[in-house]
Amino acid sequence: MADLRKPSWLKKRIFGSGRTGEVLCLLKRKELHTVCQGARCPNLSECFDRGTATFMILGEVCTRECGFCGVTSPLSPLRSGEGPVLGKPEADEPLRVAEAVAELKLAHAVITSVTRDDLSDGGAGHFADTVRAIRRLNPSTTIEILTPDFKGAFAVLSAFDNAEPDIFNHNLETVPSLYHVRPGASHARSLSLLLAFKERFPSVMTKSGLMVGLGESREEIFQALEDLRKHRVDAVTVGQYLSPTARHVPVREYVTPEQFALYEKQARALGFMEAFCGPFVRSSYRAGEMARHRERRAPAFSGGE
Repeated sequence: MADLRKPSWLKKRIFGSGRTGEVLCLLKRKELHTVCQGARCPNLSECFDRGTATFMILGEVCTRECGFCGVTSPLSPLRSGEGPVLGKPEADEPLRVAEAVAELKLAHAVITSVTRDDLSDGGAGHFADTVRAIRRLNPSTTIEILTPDFKGAFAVLSAFDNAEPDIFNHNLETVPSLYHVRPGASHARSLSLLLAFKERFPSVMTKSGLMVGLGESREEIFQALEDLRKHRVDAVTVGQYLSPTARHVPVREYVTPEQFALYEKQARALGFMEAFCGPFVRSSYRAGEMARHRERRAPAFSGGE
C-alpha cells in the first residue's frame, strides 16, 4: 500500500515557549514520565505550553506490544538503545506526581500508566495511591485516571473504594475486527471493565476513546459507540490514528473533518453527555472540560436515532 499524504487538516504548527521548558524541567526533576512523550502525541507542545500533561505511572515499559502505540515494550528497544527493564512500582511515585500537580497548579490531572500484566493487581493499587496523594496535596484538583484492562480481574477495582477518581477512562481503541493490533486485549473485556466500574461507582463519570483510520468502516464506529452507551459510558473521544514510526501499523485512511462531525452527531444522539471527535482529539483532549460537566448524568441508553 502506497504511503498516504497527510491532508491539510492534519498539518499542525508545532510551537513551544518557556512554559514548555518549565514543564519538561519539572518532569525531569521529579523523575516522572508522561504519555505525551511516550506515545509521541501530536498535541504535546500545545499541552505543555498550557502547563498541562498526562502523567504516566508504573514506569515507561509496557508488557504488551500494541501495533499502534509508541510506548516502549519488552519487545522494542528504548530510544536510548538500552534494553527495557520492568521494575517494581516506586513507592514514592504517587507523592512525586501529586507534588508536580501542585507545582503546575493543575485544575484537572490525568493519570495513566503502561500496562503491567506482571503485577498481581495490574497496578490498580498504585493508581489508587496516586489518587489519594493528589487529593491530599490538591483538594480542589479533579482527577481522571486512564487505566489498562487489569486482565479482566475486576475485583481489583476495590482498590478505589476509598480513592474514587472524578473520571474513570479506559480506551476501547478500535473496533472488534481490528483487535489484532491489540494483542492481549479483548473488546468484550474492555466493555465489561467500563460497566463494572460504573456499577461499583455509579457517581463517577466513565469515558472511553476510539482511534479511526486503521481500516474500520463508518458502520463499525457507529456500532462501537452504541456498544459503549449500552455499557453505561458517559463520555467518548474519537481521533485520527497517526502511526508513531514506520514499524507501527500504517494509517489506512485520513478521516475527514466532516466524517468526524458525523461521529460526534451520532454520539450525542446516542446520549453521551460529552463527545469530542476530531483529527487531533486524544483521550485527554479537553479533559478538564469534561470534568466540569461530570455532575451531569447521561440518560439511559435508548438505542439512539
